[in-house]
Amino acid sequence: MLSLDKNIFETEVLQAEGYILVDFWSEGCEPCKALMPDIEKLSEEYADKIKFCKLDTTKARRLAIKQKVLGLPTIAIYKDGEKVEEVTKDDATKENVENMIKKYL
Repeated sequence: MLSLDKNIFETEVLQAEGYILVDFWSEGCEPCKALMPDIEKLSEEYADKIKFCKLDTTKARRLAIKQKVLGLPTIAIYKDGEKVEEVTKDDATKENVENMIKKYL
C-alpha cells in the first residue's frame, strides 16, 4: 500500500490511469486505525486490479478539504483522476469497502 503525501498525491492519484483506492485517515482517528488492517488485507486481495494508497490527512489538511473529505475514515475510489465513489465514517466498514471495490472490477 502506497503512502501518499501532498507532494505526490496529484501524480499518483489525479494524473494516474485506472482505478485507485485512497484511504484518508489520521493518527488521532481510532476508527481509521481499526479499519486499516482490513484495508491492507483488501489491498493484498485486489492488488492486481486496483492501486491502494493511504493519505494521512493531518499532514495534508488542505488537500483533504480540496478532495471534499469531510469526515474520517473516508475510503475513496478514483478512476483516471476523478473521484467516482466513497464511503465515510460509519459506512466505512470492510464489507462496504469491498462491495465498492467489486463494483469497479
